[in-house]
Amino acid sequence: MGSAGYDRFLALLKDHYSLRYVLALLDWDQETGMPLRAAGERANQIALVSGMAHDLLVGDAFAAALASAEAAGANDDPVVETNLREARRDHDRARKLPQELIKTIAHVSTIAKSAWTEARRDNDFPRFAPHLERLLELKREVAERIGYEDDPYDALMDEFEPEMRAATVASVFESLRPQLVELVEATRSAPRQPDLGVLRRNCPVDDQARFCRKLVSAMHFDLTAGRIDVSTHPFCTSLSPLDVRLTTRYDAEYLPQSLFGMLHEAGHGLYEQGLDPAHASTPMAHYTSMGIHESQSRMWENMVGRSRAYWEHMYPDLQATFSSMAGVSLDDWHFAINAVRPSLIRVEADEVTYGLHIMLRFDLERRLLSKQLEVRDVPEAWNTGMQQMMGLTPPDDARGCLQDIHWSMGAFGYFPTYQLGNLYAAQFFDAARRDLGDMDAQFRKGSFEPLREWLRENVHRHGQRFRPAELLQRVAGQELSAEPYMAYLRGKFQPLYGY
Repeated sequence: MGSAGYDRFLALLKDHYSLRYVLALLDWDQETGMPLRAAGERANQIALVSGMAHDLLVGDAFAAALASAEAAGANDDPVVETNLREARRDHDRARKLPQELIKTIAHVSTIAKSAWTEARRDNDFPRFAPHLERLLELKREVAERIGYEDDPYDALMDEFEPEMRAATVASVFESLRPQLVELVEATRSAPRQPDLGVLRRNCPVDDQARFCRKLVSAMHFDLTAGRIDVSTHPFCTSLSPLDVRLTTRYDAEYLPQSLFGMLHEAGHGLYEQGLDPAHASTPMAHYTSMGIHESQSRMWENMVGRSRAYWEHMYPDLQATFSSMAGVSLDDWHFAINAVRPSLIRVEADEVTYGLHIMLRFDLERRLLSKQLEVRDVPEAWNTGMQQMMGLTPPDDARGCLQDIHWSMGAFGYFPTYQLGNLYAAQFFDAARRDLGDMDAQFRKGSFEPLREWLRENVHRHGQRFRPAELLQRVAGQELSAEPYMAYLRGKFQPLYGY
């Protein structure tokens, strides 16, 4: 790799990534330990570092170093080629956004997150509404400055899912929605129904925390290069492949919340730890898209973590940990954790109805950005959508339009990646079965390392070398399709419900 021009470029690029990791650390601290009254000063800190990261990326020194490195060429080195391509993409995009706009978004979103926390706690949407309005104004400006062909949503979604378009997502969602609704109805009227009461048992939080550590250790998440904390909204953040931080939340009367939240975030964490530390602070050690990232968390949470084979291995330990579960059979537990029940809360939704939550948010975001929906009307539009798709009306905004943190972060364009992740996960999982054979037999023995290593080899270690569509084609031999996902859902729920 090694020309002087490339080395200069790489040094500046790593400085830029280091500033991004400082921002991630400030954000992690805000969500896990920062005193509430510190929000104002934290906003100033985040705005300052955001401005520094932006200045470095768009500055003349970086532009010159990047141009010099590009002139020297990649010489068929995929690492150099990837770093140059992705740096050029980021540089060109960032140059369209003035520093003052970046700092303003960082400041406004930091304050908005604190306002959202209080509004959610007090069920007070009007308290959050002005912050949402301001963030939408700023994000509309971002979309206009970035540019787009047909839909301002494309410019924002491209940040999270490169080269994806809102029209493509809408088309996939339109074909998927009636199939999901049909599956919900089939389970609702099925002859067999789960006993959800088995999930409502007292399970002390300290015991849950210890058991969660066992779950992530069994997945081969490296706790010497990561940690677990508590936050209002579970998340994973990474400062490098050697510093990956997970959070979950606990409910002493509802064990699945922490268990499956932990499996989900640890799936993200395995992706981050699977990136090559030799390329830390470069695109070669950065995830390729949020949809691909979400495929990893959904795979571990659902395709592995809600499988019967998984619990044939883990359930004896669960019963030994929680005495309240001693009388619950494996069959009853497995059926209950896979229950299909339309619910108000996305992060607690079952696999079938989860996608409907995402479709609602996608629709609302597009309407908000295009000004077809006013902020003041969001609660009503949300409740109407929930009633139409799932037959439920939230009793309050805390369990409705205030439940997710994303809008307070200004992360418009992010939500579709959750359902894209489900689709990618099914396609990757089919490919893993093709290569690894009987994975259920492996899970029954507590052998999860083969899957982790397969994912590390085929998905994680590539970093941003391949864009999502190319990675999917290389690994699964397919273009994006909803059919493997629907085949997976039908293959699981028809035998469970007996319809």
